Amino acid sequence: MKRIMYISVFISIIVLQGLVLADENKKISPELGINLAGPADWNTELPFVDVFRLSRKWISQQKGQPWGKGPALELDSKGWVKKLKDNCWAETLMCTIDGGHYPSGNYTVLYEGKGRLEFGGSGSIVSREPGKLVVKVDSKKGTIFLRLMETDATDPVHDIKMIMPGYEKNYQKQIFHPSLLKRWKDVKCIRFMDWMETNGSDIVSWSDRPELLDATYSAKGIPVEVMVELCNRLKVDAWFCMPHKANDDYIRNFARYVNSNLAPELKVYVEYSNEVWNSMFAQNHYAQQKAKELALGNKERPWEGGGMYYAKRSVEIFKIFRKVFDNKERVVRVLAWQSGNTWWMENVVLTYEDAYKDADALAIAPYIGMGVPANGKNLTAEQVAKWTVNEILDFLEKEALPKSIKAINASKQVADKYGLELLAYEGGQHMVGIAGGENNEQMNELFYACNSHQRMGEIYTKYFDAWEKAGGGLFCYFSSVSKWSKWGSWGALQYWDDNIKKSPKYKAVMDWGQKIK
Repeated sequence: MKRIMYISVFISIIVLQGLVLADENKKISPELGINLAGPADWNTELPFVDVFRLSRKWISQQKGQPWGKGPALELDSKGWVKKLKDNCWAETLMCTIDGGHYPSGNYTVLYEGKGRLEFGGSGSIVSREPGKLVVKVDSKKGTIFLRLMETDATDPVHDIKMIMPGYEKNYQKQIFHPSLLKRWKDVKCIRFMDWMETNGSDIVSWSDRPELLDATYSAKGIPVEVMVELCNRLKVDAWFCMPHKANDDYIRNFARYVNSNLAPELKVYVEYSNEVWNSMFAQNHYAQQKAKELALGNKERPWEGGGMYYAKRSVEIFKIFRKVFDNKERVVRVLAWQSGNTWWMENVVLTYEDAYKDADALAIAPYIGMGVPANGKNLTAEQVAKWTVNEILDFLEKEALPKSIKAINASKQVADKYGLELLAYEGGQHMVGIAGGENNEQMNELFYACNSHQRMGEIYTKYFDAWEKAGGGLFCYFSSVSKWSKWGSWGALQYWDDNIKKSPKYKAVMDWGQKIK
């Protein structure tokens, strides 16, 4: 009898050792992802060879009236102008980029329908024929202005394209600018939060979605067809943020398209909206209102119910994706919450109706934080404006970075407790004025200098090494290419044509990506 007991104990030890070894072998490897800058006429990444894709929504103009004060335009379902009133025209802007940071030369303008287009700003017409114009552009003059002066109500002008020089013959196949493809060819995943215009989205049903023939992608976001095509060309995983108001039919149709068209070897990260915990976004207030309607949480703490609703809706979305996908293992279900706020993420989100059991990952945004207000008990913009670049970088490295690393480690403990992988949905430096501090131009100039300083690259290296040491998985840097301003210096690069060898931030990000590849 004792012999049998000894054998049983011995077998149990072997099994336990095997489980421990298996768990060690399951160790998650870090990976680099990127958040792409959103569609807008001021987008400095220039992702498409057709610059009209990111044109501004039509602006109504009327002779004798102030700029932009014309009567309401009558648009079709895709955003094209159906007709114009007397002495009125419609106008749009493209490439509102200073400093010549977009290509000069002859652009080919194509359109369907009957009417008359004119150009201003940096563009002037070289030749004209029905459905086609050649427009000479001098990017040093700034913005391109396109004016729809006439349109035939029986056959309105639509499907306008403005093709960069050199792509007029292959724009239908070469939809992405080669620089975009080259720049991010080594990342593992693209997070499309901004491409989907996630924050404050009004999309509810599948019919509300952005479509390929929309007048501009700056209105509702970039179509799923384009996002999937980019991932297929780069052979990278996709991270989608589902609109906070989207109904089940929208989620189901979105999942069906991705399942059928994204390359089968690629994964799909699925997240409900973006930063639903953040009170600056409409999705936060929506979640709290839904929680109120469903009587979730304590009515004295509406943020609590909002977190519960986020968990509930996330799980509903995850189940729809899993049901649609042929290979369910391709779907990575992401619960994303405020970095470092472990009590909230654990007690309100992960454990609400055991949401963690229907998830694969916990995602945070472990920014190296330095938000400086105009007034307050701690640092103020007036104080920081008197510092040197090195003094600010000292603060970032010695004060802000350790706090970020502490939040990473604390979040990793929570993720481990619930068997989830730890991801970063966003991350990077967070040097920005807040609560009026953004208006201190002297401080802003110092922040710009810090972001282009060699030490910033060194701080990033320590930051990414800490993420790797903590056992973090995919890290989606925020963000790709965008001009630095008082609202933040988020871009790893400022312009599509920046010299990458002279950008310590970009170099540090991509060097880490190569190191862990």
